[in-house]
Amino acid sequence: MMSDQAFTRRFETLSAEDTGSVGGKNASLGEMIGKLKEEGIRVPGGFATTAHAYRAFIEHNDMQGDLRSLLKALEAGDIALDKAGREIRSLFSRAEFPEDVAAAVNDAYEKLCEQYDEQTVDVAVRSSATAEDLPDASFAGQQETFLNVSGSHELLEACKKCYASLFTDRAISYREEKGFDHMKVALSVGVQKMVRSDRAGSGVMFSIDTETGFPDLVVIDAAWGLGENVVQGTVTPDEYRVFKPLLSDTANVPIIEKSLGSKEKKMVYTRGGSRTTRNKDTSKAERRAFVLDDGEIVQLARWAVVIERHYNTPMDMEWAKDGDSGELYIVQARPETVQSRKQAGTLQRYALKEKGEELVVGLSIGQAIAAGKACLIMEAEDIGRFEEGSVLITEMTDPDWVPIMKKAVGIVTNAGGRTCHAAIVSRELGIPAVVGTGDATDVIENEQEVTLSCAEGDEGYVYDGILDYEQQEIDLEHLPDTRTRIMMNVASPAAALRWWRLPCSGIGLARMEFIINNIIQIHPMALVHYDTLSNKQARKQIDELTRGYENKSDYFVDHLALGIARIAAPHYPNEVVVRMSDFKTNEYADLIGGQDFEPQESNPMLGFRGASRYYNDRYRDGFALECRAVRKVREHIGLDNIVIMIPFCRTVEELRRVLEVMAENGLVRGENGLQVYVMAEIPANIILADQFAEHVDGFSIGSNDLTQLVLGVDRDAADLAHLFDEQNEAVRLQIRDLIRMAHEAERKVGICGQAPSDHPEFAAFLVREGIDSISLNPDSVVDVIYQVAEAEADKQS
Repeated sequence: MMSDQAFTRRFETLSAEDTGSVGGKNASLGEMIGKLKEEGIRVPGGFATTAHAYRAFIEHNDMQGDLRSLLKALEAGDIALDKAGREIRSLFSRAEFPEDVAAAVNDAYEKLCEQYDEQTVDVAVRSSATAEDLPDASFAGQQETFLNVSGSHELLEACKKCYASLFTDRAISYREEKGFDHMKVALSVGVQKMVRSDRAGSGVMFSIDTETGFPDLVVIDAAWGLGENVVQGTVTPDEYRVFKPLLSDTANVPIIEKSLGSKEKKMVYTRGGSRTTRNKDTSKAERRAFVLDDGEIVQLARWAVVIERHYNTPMDMEWAKDGDSGELYIVQARPETVQSRKQAGTLQRYALKEKGEELVVGLSIGQAIAAGKACLIMEAEDIGRFEEGSVLITEMTDPDWVPIMKKAVGIVTNAGGRTCHAAIVSRELGIPAVVGTGDATDVIENEQEVTLSCAEGDEGYVYDGILDYEQQEIDLEHLPDTRTRIMMNVASPAAALRWWRLPCSGIGLARMEFIINNIIQIHPMALVHYDTLSNKQARKQIDELTRGYENKSDYFVDHLALGIARIAAPHYPNEVVVRMSDFKTNEYADLIGGQDFEPQESNPMLGFRGASRYYNDRYRDGFALECRAVRKVREHIGLDNIVIMIPFCRTVEELRRVLEVMAENGLVRGENGLQVYVMAEIPANIILADQFAEHVDGFSIGSNDLTQLVLGVDRDAADLAHLFDEQNEAVRLQIRDLIRMAHEAERKVGICGQAPSDHPEFAAFLVREGIDSISLNPDSVVDVIYQVAEAEADKQS
């Protein structure tokens, strides 16, 4: 090991043990180069100046006395923070490097040029603060970074600016708040070969879901150009999510989300003047294209898993793609410090009790709700106007804004993605934020009363007015075990991820209709037969939604597959029962282009719905797209825990025909473990349960429709509401008969209707009859677990 008195250290000589000398950022780069190169992970070469070099710089320029004097005056309140910081930074700008330190930096830079066979290597110059007696202290985001630095003179000037950035106002405030002695903190400078991502793209990557803490995801944000725009939140990036447990099988492509960001600008190299980089507008083609292809997304995700495994903790990484070589690189890695430290034993649940006028929509950060007066601030010099307890509304934030962000009850920004500065800080502070709204500063007025809701899935909403909401803490540590499998009903892919901590045995009902209606929005037959569409407005809407797709049907398949995958991944390898589409004709007609393909029916509830559509020429091609999506999830992504469920199947013959159509589309019951269930929601399903059982692996009781058809009551008729009773003896007899007949045929029986969520005594009845699983709305799971455990105990006694 080299002497602690060395002024520079090449990255490849560093390890995690050198944090006290070169800071965590630089030690981590050396650790990865030394330990993970054989795993295929590429890290650009470089070197670090040491804490010893910094202290030699301070001593050579006799700065200790002035530094102590100014910091003492600041502590006593004799000088303002901004003036103290400005005078300290001025000391650094006037100072000179000791000859031996400058020579060591120049020599290390020359060796780096030789390593890459270039006369002058362009480098990134990053600050990495450290304290010898506190080597594990985190000073992330407090100091400066300089990109596209070239030549020895520029490099030394950049190093000096890094030293000065140890005393920015935000860095001084941070150390004051944390109780660090300013004079014991030193600064190491990391000098790393630039990756030409200005000609490609770059971004941020986490090996844990940054919103929910779900540990089996890699989250990647990507934008064109150099990575500072993603880190600072000045653009809305692409976002990709990858399911980690399936990455080990190279046949899988376990990407479960791809969201296209607007990527309004990109940071590129420049030469001349004092600027080494500049921002330029992206082209229309760049805004409409993903930065990474699927192979690159998976490669980065595999690297994230390797890095996380090496450090044995969730990681926060920065990556870059070289536009010349096409190769990917990891340029930084540090431990993730928010989700990985949260307690797993409880779950916070927020829910709005009323709705207001929707003002803006963006990405939800924090899964909470907050309300207050809006405080609109556009420039950093105006942050003194911020009133504690307000909702901060701004274009974007950077580290200079942290002091007022701590006083906010919520944050709303025009720009940014899930890994931007505002998002990261709001998570650390435990306050909700809605980022990337696009126009919040135009729509929301200063001092307007607003409510932020980040409790409704991926999208965060800002509503007009102070709305009533509730907060609930759910204890997950002391729940009893049950023989009956407790599962969940889920429609929204975002909701599935949000509730991953609940102790469920999978998903008993994943509603495909939600994905089609809310995400895809287009009638599948309008995509298959786009050329015959008569509605010009529908064609225009379809063109906009499907831009980038040569085959418009692929848009439906891709989006449906990703939606299903997001529901299935948090529960893998437990069963996730996906019900094929169960719209009524009037609901299908409301989809874009749907009017051309749907008949007018007087009673859609009993009309052309469910299984009857799948083999009918009016919808058969649309059902084929649904089958393609399920195949993609099971065979391409690798989530083979998907179970298919057929709804509203009136006869055994109809079931046979549906299974034949599925087989024509590559979904054969029994192949690759594929199971098929049928909904039991028509009395015929129960009367002929033994015959249906010959063709399926299980039944799922739809208690709403079953009650309607047993009692002959329209479940939506207000005048008959008092007659609609899922606990009616006739309904119970049907359920009892089904469970008995299914078990005689060695088939499973579950229930996915509303009744067990609403009626504890109904859940107890199901347990007594020996039902295999009960699928519930997420907010009912904990209560019903207690009810089921009690009923099981009574049954045994």
